[in-house]
Amino acid sequence: MAIIPEVSEPALVAPPAPRRPPSARGFGPLLLRLHFFAGILVAPFILVAASTGFMFTLVPTLEKIVYSSELVVDSPGDTVAPVAAQIAAARASHPDGDLIGVRVGEGDATTQVDFSSPDLTPESELVHTVYVDPYTSEVTGQLTTWWTATPLNTWLDTFHRDLHLGAGGEMYSEFAASWLWVLALGGVILWWRRQRALRRMITPELSAKKGVRRSRSWHAATGIWLTLGLLILSATGLTWSTYAGANFSAALDAMRGNRPYVTTSVDAPTGGHHSAGAPTPVVADPAAYDTALTGARQAGLDGPVQITPPADTASAWTVTQTDNRWPVRFDSVAVDASGQITDRVDFADWPLLAKLTSWGVQAHMGLLFGPVNQIVLALLAIGVITLIIWGYRMWWQRRPTRTDRRALAGAPPTRGAWQQLPTWGIVAGVPLVFAIAWALPLLGIPLLVFLAADVLIGAIRSRRTV
Repeated sequence: MAIIPEVSEPALVAPPAPRRPPSARGFGPLLLRLHFFAGILVAPFILVAASTGFMFTLVPTLEKIVYSSELVVDSPGDTVAPVAAQIAAARASHPDGDLIGVRVGEGDATTQVDFSSPDLTPESELVHTVYVDPYTSEVTGQLTTWWTATPLNTWLDTFHRDLHLGAGGEMYSEFAASWLWVLALGGVILWWRRQRALRRMITPELSAKKGVRRSRSWHAATGIWLTLGLLILSATGLTWSTYAGANFSAALDAMRGNRPYVTTSVDAPTGGHHSAGAPTPVVADPAAYDTALTGARQAGLDGPVQITPPADTASAWTVTQTDNRWPVRFDSVAVDASGQITDRVDFADWPLLAKLTSWGVQAHMGLLFGPVNQIVLALLAIGVITLIIWGYRMWWQRRPTRTDRRALAGAPPTRGAWQQLPTWGIVAGVPLVFAIAWALPLLGIPLLVFLAADVLIGAIRSRRTV
């Protein structure tokens, strides 16, 4: 009888415990959903702002073509004619209206003499400008200007700001500027969460096949390169917007960060600030403009300047530098009838916030660094337009293509992302969103509406599913 050896049963080894997925709680899902919907709903407004902004960058070049005779002197001379002679020539060509001020030409730039006009209401802030050759005192042209800007400049500036729709149209540009920085920073965070390496963030995946992966790579990498410029454009654009700009101005007042002005009252002590209201123009002897200019030049105000006559006999003249290029020259002096300086405010003495605001506005308008500034703004505008096109292309590329699931565009990120927020994030986020709604109404209010609608729709669909 054969003996069958006992075979011991193999010991049962417990299977390895499944790896617990990492916690899904965090801001990523909500940020992704917000970036998706903002990219769809806000991008058209940003696209319009970028397109009109690109057109505005062409203004300096177009002005030299359209207004070459008014703005530029053909043959600059060696000796500048007295300001009084230039004013007399301008007055002869425009006998009506009060003389408001003079911007003295320098180099190949003409002198600009501003007059009020009976057909221009003060509320419009328009003046009649006569352009004079500063070397020959010959009138080279006349235009109706707005804050020294030519009609072409004014038209494109208004088109960029409100699409010529008035106060209601200004909300479009503020809405775009309010959301631009959110989309830029949100895109950076989302791309960092995916790549986790700077080199991979700033270079597109050239090896990726055609499809959403390639589009996303180019969209994100280009956005990284444009982020700093987009943040600057957003911040500077908001400084003179309707609602956020008013809050910004109030904050500057509270922190004493507004631009200081010279005191024009001859009897008042120096160091004060000029009233924000525009002085009433008075009839002044043209020769007094030369006296005021001589006093300002002796005080060190070189370069292009604007001479503003006194409001009354108890006030002084104001001479202010108007050089917008870096390094800017915005020194200002008050000059009495004898040419003596009664008050002075130098740009170096401006509060830091006032300097930053001035630099930001000039950079936003393409004036701070001359042609280089305009080229950078044009490239930023083209980059933004490209980013938006890539964004919509990704949305279309993610669409379902199966016969039973065909759709025109891709589905949004999963709803309910707010439920994945950490408790501390909700506690800190609610007052933060309300604070943003106060400071930036056209960002905060739509954000509150989006979050409330997302929660409400999610709750309703959950009940229907159950």
